[in-house]
Amino acid sequence: MKVLVTGAAGFIGYHLTQRLLGEGIQVYGIDNLNDYYDVKLKKDRLAQLHPQAKFTFEFLDLDNRDRMMRLFQEHRFDCVVNLAAQAGVRYSLQNPFAYVDSNMSGFVNLLEGCRHSQVKHLVFASSSSVYGANTKVPFSVSDNVDHPISLYAASKKANELIAHVYSHLYNLPTTGLRFFTVYGSWGRPDMAYFKFVKAIQEGKPIDVYNFGKMKRDFTYIDDVVEGVFRVMSKPPKGNSKDNTNVPYKLYNIGNNSPVELMTFIEVIEKVLGKQAEKNFLPMQPGDVPSTYADVDDLMRDVGFKPSTSIEEGIHHFVQWYQNYYKT
Repeated sequence: MKVLVTGAAGFIGYHLTQRLLGEGIQVYGIDNLNDYYDVKLKKDRLAQLHPQAKFTFEFLDLDNRDRMMRLFQEHRFDCVVNLAAQAGVRYSLQNPFAYVDSNMSGFVNLLEGCRHSQVKHLVFASSSSVYGANTKVPFSVSDNVDHPISLYAASKKANELIAHVYSHLYNLPTTGLRFFTVYGSWGRPDMAYFKFVKAIQEGKPIDVYNFGKMKRDFTYIDDVVEGVFRVMSKPPKGNSKDNTNVPYKLYNIGNNSPVELMTFIEVIEKVLGKQAEKNFLPMQPGDVPSTYADVDDLMRDVGFKPSTSIEEGIHHFVQWYQNYYKT
């Protein structure tokens, strides 16, 4: 089996690639190593992957249409997992074009490659942000998600719609995964938990938005990877129940257990053995007050539900952080 992983130097891409290689699967990874956050961290992730015999890496941007077409002409991938994207809700307020180029134009390039090379299954990262300010909880994939409140969320919703078109027109099996606040070792420095640990370690104050009145369905990276791995081998075949025989599916991958932000901070403080100085601030544009995943479909179809507690997850992250940064 040969799998293409886009965003292989990224947080989730790196962990999934490690899992696939551990299963003896051949992985071709691509990444543009953009400088949205520390490029050294991305290169260090790649350094963990490069020595492995079944891993091949290419520096490549999804937005490079000609090179993407050649990639699919030169290789026959059984499965493609798209984890490359311009991430971040707040950054989309400053740099909207990055989201259009990578998350939309780049995604269409990927779909075209899959279509013309008869890829058996495209799995792509969506996001819990597509739920916008939905108040019905837990969030279900059957909920209406027509009111995104950030460009990042809109770009992910666009991915879902475009993928459905390709599934419908070309019978391309596609599965979208709505990830809920993924955290863990080798994580992204722009994420709140990473900033919290760094600031508390350094004795600096932390910014707590919406005055701490937020809830997040924090999902540990190992649970996310397990969900992706199981979904990969289950390409959708269409749903005759609603008379749409389209090989397209959406799943939430979340912990199904939202945690208050202040509780999350308390766990970090306990693991670090230090109190945080908190700078309480109002809600930021594009943020949502709460996320909460309904994972019944995931349980039914692949027999898996994320279950790592925040205590365990934060403990693992802090261990990695202190080892990596020698703190």
